[in-house]
Amino acid sequence: MVERSDRAPLLDWEEIPSAEKPGDEAPAGSPVEGRLSSPSSSRGTAGCSGFGWSSGPGGPTFSSRSDADGCSAPPATSSAPPAAPERALPPDKEEHLSDSGTREVSLEDRMVKWEEKDQIVSVFVVTFNTRTGNMLEWCLPKDMDLEGVEFKAIASGSHRVSTDFIYFRKGRYFGLACFANMAVENTEERGARMKSVGILSPSYTLLYRYMSFLEHQVRLQLQSPGHYSPLEAFYEDKRALLPPSGEDVVTAFPSNAWGAAINHSMHPEMKITHPAGCMSQFIRFFGEQIMLLWKLALLRRRILIFSPPPVGVVCYRVYCCCCLANISIPGVGVVVPEFRPFFYVNVADISALENELSYVACTTEKIFEEKKDLYDVYVDNQNVKTYRDGLKPLLRLSAADREKYRKLTEQRQMLLYSQEENGDCVSSEEDLFILFFLEQNNRIFQTLSEVAGSPEPTVTQDSVRAMGLDPHGDRLFLLHLLEIYGYDSLLVSEQLCCS
Repeated sequence: MVERSDRAPLLDWEEIPSAEKPGDEAPAGSPVEGRLSSPSSSRGTAGCSGFGWSSGPGGPTFSSRSDADGCSAPPATSSAPPAAPERALPPDKEEHLSDSGTREVSLEDRMVKWEEKDQIVSVFVVTFNTRTGNMLEWCLPKDMDLEGVEFKAIASGSHRVSTDFIYFRKGRYFGLACFANMAVENTEERGARMKSVGILSPSYTLLYRYMSFLEHQVRLQLQSPGHYSPLEAFYEDKRALLPPSGEDVVTAFPSNAWGAAINHSMHPEMKITHPAGCMSQFIRFFGEQIMLLWKLALLRRRILIFSPPPVGVVCYRVYCCCCLANISIPGVGVVVPEFRPFFYVNVADISALENELSYVACTTEKIFEEKKDLYDVYVDNQNVKTYRDGLKPLLRLSAADREKYRKLTEQRQMLLYSQEENGDCVSSEEDLFILFFLEQNNRIFQTLSEVAGSPEPTVTQDSVRAMGLDPHGDRLFLLHLLEIYGYDSLLVSEQLCCS
């Protein structure tokens, strides 16, 4: 019998069978290049995380909290352990009694408590069968619709890697699965046993909590197939109490909690731990081309990233692409399609992608390159390309792009110097990069709002420079931007085409 408590750390559910010895644990350094690992819910964040959410008067704001090691600590709204039932609240957070004697809880407290609740809607095990291919081996609840999840939890080409992790979408839910490949000496399995253990949740931002648990469970399933009791206990303790909204819209927050206060042009933090950080690795991988991805993300284009396994690091590139389009000015972006992260997709997702106006996703299946109607931009390794004539000029770097990238690199070097020389334990690369693009986006739309409210609403060379753009090289980007974000009533100076 597995003993549990409401405040038990995640690893309390893990039953290690007698066949598994301490020395059988996976080595600390992953064999997968660029592997990004995450802590369990009971451990502190070991690496640098990005940009945190907090709420305050007037809606959500941003916070960057840091540990002594110089890395951002998870905000209380997303990674603190569940509170005890009778915990004392600080004076400014006290619940007030109404005339009827019932407790009235502030919107902030309701949002925090919703975030702190575990919301696992399903747990499952997928295996590779030499006769039938990928198949669902076990799941809870038994009546959950998991059709196709076997092809998401074990990505095409995964037999080439020993371990991996995969973020994905399944209907209105997000999923995280940990895959492992173990050599065996039997002819029936053809020398290899491959399994994946995964979960589904309404939010992708909290899935990182359970990566350590899933990694351990998939190793257990490889060594002792059919040992499901830790997964059963985990599901019973963590299963979701979903809000009765009945909405099928994929979101990282309950829509009835944030309401109109949340700007859907901001993406919530996806907690990640990695020695080099997620966003910093992403930008170093693409170099100057990050400025092209920034523009395409801001224009809400359909971006598909191809890469062979391992998939995990590419799923983080999907998330980082979404962060490039963050805008925090209230009201901006309400008329444009939401820039949705699909994470890993395969051929079974083609029909879903056909109906999407804006998304960013990754795949290991090369056949997608031939499906040109499914995407606007195709990213193959570090090669960003498009088959749409109207977008091809946007794949040329402008003088302003190179200048912005130079400033970004310079700011990073200054930060690293400050950390090394002065022991700066407050700032992080993640905050620097995310804030850089957030401020750039806000600068563009603040300037456009000022132009729109002026007596002569005309976009001139001076106003374009005030946005941080190139009056000549960014003219097409600006025209697309005005049309997509509803500023098409503004006049554009003829000087922009011949400057």
